[in-house]
This record gives sequence, C-alpha cells and structure tokens, in this order.
Amino acid sequence: MQIPFHKTHTTEEEINSMIEAIKSGWLTMGPRTVEFENKFKEYIGSNEAVSMNSATAALHLALKAIGLGRGDEVIIPTNTFVATAEVVTYFDAYPVLCDIEEDTYNIDVSKIESLITNKTRAIIPVHFSGQPCDMDEIYAIAQKYNLKVIEDAAHAIPSSYKGTKIGSLSGTDITCFSFYATKTLSTGEGGMATTSNSTYAKNMKINRLHGISRDAWDRYTTKGSWYYEVVDNGCKYNTTDINASLGLVQLKKQNMLRDKRAEIAKKYNRAFENCINIKTPFIKNDRETSWHLYVINIENRDEVIEKLKENGVGCSVHFIPIHKHPYYKNKYEFKDEDYPVANKVFQCSLSLPIYPDMNDEEVDFVIAKVKKVVGE
Repeated sequence: MQIPFHKTHTTEEEINSMIEAIKSGWLTMGPRTVEFENKFKEYIGSNEAVSMNSATAALHLALKAIGLGRGDEVIIPTNTFVATAEVVTYFDAYPVLCDIEEDTYNIDVSKIESLITNKTRAIIPVHFSGQPCDMDEIYAIAQKYNLKVIEDAAHAIPSSYKGTKIGSLSGTDITCFSFYATKTLSTGEGGMATTSNSTYAKNMKINRLHGISRDAWDRYTTKGSWYYEVVDNGCKYNTTDINASLGLVQLKKQNMLRDKRAEIAKKYNRAFENCINIKTPFIKNDRETSWHLYVINIENRDEVIEKLKENGVGCSVHFIPIHKHPYYKNKYEFKDEDYPVANKVFQCSLSLPIYPDMNDEEVDFVIAKVKKVVGE
C-alpha cells in the first residue's frame, strides 16, 4: 500500500461543475466568480469577500490596501511558508520575524511587543495547521500601537476562535485564505480576502485587475461598456469561473470535509497517546482547527521521513523557518539564535497524511508504519 501525503477531494460533482463553467463560455472571471464570493462571505460571516488567484495575491493586495510603503515593518512568525514574508518585500518593506510557541507552533504573542518600532505598520498572524492564534492578545497590542492586523488564514477554513469563524473576527482588518491543491477548500489555485471594510474591499477589487476602475469582466456582458479607466497601478490577480466552479461545490462540503479530517486526527491521537517517542498536536480549548495539517514531534525527523517513505507513507515538513532560507538569512541578516523555539520545533516536526478521502484501512496503515519506524 502507498499512502500519499495528500490527495485532493474531488467527485463527479466538482467535475460536472467545471464542465458547466466551460460550456457557459466564461473561462475567466465571470458570474460564477461573483457567486462564489457571495456564498463565501455568507458562509464565513464577513461583509466583503474578494477572490484572487492565490493567497499570496490576497496578502499582497491586503498590504497594498492598508497603505504599506517602503521602509515600513511588518511582524510575522518565522514558522510560515515563504509567501508571508515575500509579500512584505514587494513594497521594499521589512519582514520582522517573531519566534513561536512550542505547543501550537503559532506566533508567540509575548514576544511581539519587543519587536515593535516606529516603523511597524502591521502584524500578520499565521494560523498554523488551522489552529487560530491568540487573537484577543494580538488585537490588544495592535490597538495599543495603532497597527493593522492581517490574518494569514491559508490553513484556516473552516476554523473558529471563541465561537467565531476565522474570516469574520471583528478585530481583524483583512483575512486571507488559500485554495491551493492541498488546502481544505481547493480550487487548484486560488485565494480569497475577507474584510468588514468596504474601502479595503474596493481597493483590492480594483487592484486584482490591473487597477481598472470597475469590474472589467462585466465589459463583455450586454449590460457592460467598453470604456474603463486605470486608477491605480494594479496586478493580474483575478481568479476564473473554472476555479470558482470548483470552489462553489467544495464550499458546500466544508463542514463535512472538516469533520472527516477531525475524525482522522482523533484516530491518530488515540493511537499515539501512549507512545513516548511521539508528541501529538496541542489544540487550545477555546478554538477549533480545520485540521489542515496533523503535525507530530519526533526525534531523528529526517531519518524517519526516509523510513516512512520506504514503508509506503508520504509525509512532509511544515515549515522550514523563514530565517533559515538563504535569501532571507543573507539579505536581512537573520540569526538562528534569535529564534530558539522555531529552531527546536523545526528539527522535530513531521506532517502525516490527513485528507478527507482516507479510509480506515489507510489510516490504520499509517499508524502502524509510524509506530514501526518511530517506536512505541
């Protein structure tokens, strides 16, 4: 048996929805994209939702919407995918790295204030594996220093913090989601930004399509007009109706898909709870995770990965900290000793397969192979 690290949930419903989109004649952004935005904001509970072709694009335009500029600073956790830092550099701004909590792998709120300077403009908390960060504490810091909060929620649909879905928390300026192939809602490639601020939403809508002053896709409908104006230096970040057709189907299934992931996580937790060589994920009891990832903590991580691969189990590592990547380490002179927790966590972290279409036999297979390789 071979268990891949991830397999995207797709059925005939997704396939048929894509076929309908293609047959409609709208291959780029069109009415299905607008429908997806409307249904997404209804599901999340936000006032506005702006679709884009990636979470990276959403983060980029979120920072543009808040007015980030050259020389500004943005505080982010070092334990994140490179996109979180990358988008800050698009503005010739400076990504300021913060160490993480050892139990959740989320940004360590107790260390944020010491990183704030008169150049700090925003904080980007990253909800690692889908578990929300300590948002109340982050909001208090942001309010104290007049900072913006942009949530990197690439892992966090559907996740909730103290009973409220991520994407609709009142203290956040903009929340950015990913619909990449491995995510809990997948459109292949795609992203979404939610906000309660209509000015931010309008800014992002304009800038996702070259800075054009209105919905450019609407030019080719009977109610549209050929005339448009470019009012900002925008980007080509729009999504398509083909991607949106996938999103519309997957959005209806989010609760079910999340429940399936949660059931796999419970099976892993039960199986590994008495294994002295395995530390299982810690979830705080006032929040709910999407279970985008299931990350265990083990010794000899690199060796274990290779042995699991030999035994038919695909796995991964989340993440190589930003300060360890040569480009960022050299350009910004990040030092390993400034991030002791992230270093420790990185050496021991291993992500196991957790996707909705895993059956009991496959989950049991993974458990058996992990116990065989790691020991009980």
